[in-house]
Amino acid sequence: QVQLVESGGGLVQPGGSLRLSCAASGNIFSIYNMAWYRQAPGKQRELVAGTTNGGTTHYADSVKGRFTISRENAKNTVYLQMNSLKPEDTAVYYCTAETVSGHRLADWGQGTQVTVSS
Repeated sequence: QVQLVESGGGLVQPGGSLRLSCAASGNIFSIYNMAWYRQAPGKQRELVAGTTNGGTTHYADSVKGRFTISRENAKNTVYLQMNSLKPEDTAVYYCTAETVSGHRLADWGQGTQVTVSS
């Protein structure tokens, strides 16, 4: 129903920055929230940041003050600006689009790998 295209992952040194992008297409009128999740090896997938159509944002405590989520509604695109990256941020990052009731509108994709290492 909704298609998502992610980009921006890569290898960066501790303290560096990356910006992830996620573009949505298809039945975009059902989208209420777009969010970023991540999953490190051996750990469960966790919510990193989310934003609603009205501009409300939420961040995991582990990234608050370092990451910023933003959304361009006209382009149906959400961004995740990641600054002061730490090795603990290393994970596969996934983009989601959800309804107002929290139901996902797209299947989990392959995600984009973020590796923070010296």
